[in-house]
Amino acid sequence: MPMVVGVVAGVAVAAVLALIGLFKLMWRVAEPNEALVISGSKHKTEGLGEGMGFRIVTGRGTLVLPGVQAVRKLSLDLNETELHVDCVTHQGIPLKVRGVVIFKVGDDFVSIANASRRFLDQQKLMAERVHNVFAGHLRSIVGGLTVEDMIRDREKLTAQTRAACGTEMEKLGLIVDSLQIHEIEDPTGYIQNLAAPHAAAVQRDARIAQAESNRLATEAEQQSYARMAEATRDSEILQAGYQAERDKAGAKARQAGPLADAAARQEVVVQETRVAELEAHRREQQLQADVRKPADAKAYEKRTLAEAERDARISAAEAKAKETELAAAAEATQVKTAAGAEAEATKTRGAATAAATRATGEAEAAAAQARGLAEAEATKAQGLAEAEAIKARAAALAENQEAVVAQQLAENWPEIVKAGASAFGSVDNMVVLNGADGMADMLAKALTMGGTGLGLARQLLASMNQNGQTPNGTSPSLNGIASPPSQKVPVEKEG
Repeated sequence: MPMVVGVVAGVAVAAVLALIGLFKLMWRVAEPNEALVISGSKHKTEGLGEGMGFRIVTGRGTLVLPGVQAVRKLSLDLNETELHVDCVTHQGIPLKVRGVVIFKVGDDFVSIANASRRFLDQQKLMAERVHNVFAGHLRSIVGGLTVEDMIRDREKLTAQTRAACGTEMEKLGLIVDSLQIHEIEDPTGYIQNLAAPHAAAVQRDARIAQAESNRLATEAEQQSYARMAEATRDSEILQAGYQAERDKAGAKARQAGPLADAAARQEVVVQETRVAELEAHRREQQLQADVRKPADAKAYEKRTLAEAERDARISAAEAKAKETELAAAAEATQVKTAAGAEAEATKTRGAATAAATRATGEAEAAAAQARGLAEAEATKAQGLAEAEAIKARAAALAENQEAVVAQQLAENWPEIVKAGASAFGSVDNMVVLNGADGMADMLAKALTMGGTGLGLARQLLASMNQNGQTPNGTSPSLNGIASPPSQKVPVEKEG
């Protein structure tokens, strides 16, 4: 009994395994991109005529009787074929059209059935067949168009080609997903020549546009340069104005020193003038008390010192004027050199320089005026002193002529004797005859010369008393007495 159960169980398992194997052998499944074409028995398919003799299965599984039915697959994938078609246009111009056709078997059972009848065993030749269909219709369509139509409206060419091939493709069970005309080649150069006028016009317009752009760019650059130059000019004018203000301030600062010096010198001159006036008054009192030679010597000394001081001041003023002139000339030269670059700056600096020169000139003029006034006051005081001295001497001469003359002769007696003895200065050897008598005679003659000088002085005083002045028209002077005329003494030389 147990053996029977085991046998039955083994037979059941074997039967199940056999059924599974048979099912797998009979069951077929269609992939999404394929259609199963089952032939070997009559099947009625919707949309298809009766007695077609095969069944179409897509997207599902089905049972197939092995040995009774045959199962084959039809690909539903996209296919592509390139178009290389030589065409002739309506104008007789040969062209080469390059394009591509993307097609596939239709998804409906009619298209699958049509494609199965035509391409089930020749699916690899499907692209060639489609190329031939499109090439024929493309040549026909291009023959009715011009080159200009093809170029300007390529979409029209594509639409007409698809429409012309639609019926035939439907008979083949195929549908066109895309038709693109990539290129139209022109071996004769017609298209190039056709585009030449337009290209020339475009090139002309491009050159005109470029020239216009260059002109506008040049104008913009020139305007930019002009604005830059204008900005530079304004900046330089402002800088020149600032420089002029700095120069003016510097000139004022430089003038402050000379102006202060001039004011100090003016004050010094004023004080010196006052001192000179006091000194003149003191000397006037002294001359009134003492009218002799010391008064004349001091008056002469004062006059000499005043003249020396005046000459020194005049020289200093001339040197200062020369320095000012050279400084002004240097400043003018500098301004003139700078004027070559900037007229505005030159004008401004010239005004500043003129103001500085004018101020310096005014200061120098004031100093010169002050010095002139001081010198005039000193000269006036000196003249008054000399006049008082002369007046005092005249009064003394009027009161006692003899005493004054005697005093002057006594003071100048050595000079008188020296002048008388000058006659013997050129004698190398002198021989005196008569011994001591001759020597006495010679000395007497020398003294006679002195007496003669005394007589001349008296005659001069007498003449002055009568006319109020010396015979030659000059004022009398007590500083010295004219030497008497030389008298020759007879001298004999030895041998």
